Amino acid sequence: MEDELVAENGKIEIPKDASICGFDSLHRLLQSNLSPHLFQEVCRLIIGLNCGRALDTVAIPEHAKSLSSKHDFDLQSFAFHAERESMREPRIVRVGLIQNSIALPTTAPLLDQKRGIFRKLTPIIEAAGNSGVNILCLQEAWTMPFAFCTREKKWCEFAEPIDGESTQFLQGFAEKYNMVIISPILERDVKHGEVIWNTAVIIGNNGNIIGKHRKNHIPRVGDFNESTYYMEGNTGHPVFETAYGKIAVNICYGRHHPLNWLAFGLNGAEIVFNPSATVGELSEPMWPIEARNAAIANSYFVCSINRVGTEVFPNPFTSGDGKPQHTDFGHFYGSSHVSAPDSSCTPSLSRYKDGLLVTEMDLNLCRQLKDKWGFRMTARYEIYDDLFARYVKPDFEPQVISDPLLNKKTS
Repeated sequence: MEDELVAENGKIEIPKDASICGFDSLHRLLQSNLSPHLFQEVCRLIIGLNCGRALDTVAIPEHAKSLSSKHDFDLQSFAFHAERESMREPRIVRVGLIQNSIALPTTAPLLDQKRGIFRKLTPIIEAAGNSGVNILCLQEAWTMPFAFCTREKKWCEFAEPIDGESTQFLQGFAEKYNMVIISPILERDVKHGEVIWNTAVIIGNNGNIIGKHRKNHIPRVGDFNESTYYMEGNTGHPVFETAYGKIAVNICYGRHHPLNWLAFGLNGAEIVFNPSATVGELSEPMWPIEARNAAIANSYFVCSINRVGTEVFPNPFTSGDGKPQHTDFGHFYGSSHVSAPDSSCTPSLSRYKDGLLVTEMDLNLCRQLKDKWGFRMTARYEIYDDLFARYVKPDFEPQVISDPLLNKKTS
């Protein structure tokens, strides 16, 4: 089977069904091909142990399972524990992550595409509510195809105010299920010249709008031509205090910037959501690494969400790399998962199917890991501050000490 992945040119090729050797995730491939003992040991190394043991699963109601079966979406559930404490009760929160493909071809009328996604997500959101999810997060720009590769301005029609149609659609679910919902959309700022932003709207469990955060870092790599549509955000690194804990949103490309993760942690985040849209050839090896690094370094939970599917656009475009023009971005590989501050993580959702990941977590684990490792105590912020203050100035000189003998001529 391994030979089948190597093309004549020697490059590794993903099967056209976007599976991994016929399996929808690495976890399921390993589980099906290793003995139970070997699989357990491999899992210890690649997804870690939570409080010294493998992750538990969470019981899912039959109605949610029925919705998963009827609408053909992946449904998985896990639980992170913390050590029992004498002075604090457990702080149990249940989080839901939704990944999905678009509902209609990109050639369909734009309003039909948007409403089609609403209809497609309804049973998945219902399954989350029925599963007792407290905080639900959708993928980046969930109301539309990720059309920013095209540089065509017609896709700006998907932009809406933060209290627009998509927010109104989700507010009913938030009230019905007493659930906080994070809704990453293309925002149109009607009060400031109708400028467009890549924004996450935070909807409270009473259906109210708590606030918003705009994407801090905008990619300029490959087909990610996002600065054609919006620029870097201006909302800083806000942490939203909700009924279920302090949460933040590090939108997509921000995950490549360690200081972006750090800033949310310094502001007190306990869970940071990373709604994304990223493709296999560009970032898949990085995907399981960056979120776990952030969770470990900042002593909080990280929830990583990525869309699924290959979105084909009517007009070809180029990547500015000399390669032929094409009509798709590549395959969005899903694989949504949750990482914990103790270095453990859940298995990923499917690489090619819509999915809902339900994860229960005890937020007490955040402080327990801060106490264990002392990263905040041992950090040297005053040294970093001095370096950054000098670095942003035009006359900055790097602190490099050269060997005085480097340029000395040998006799």
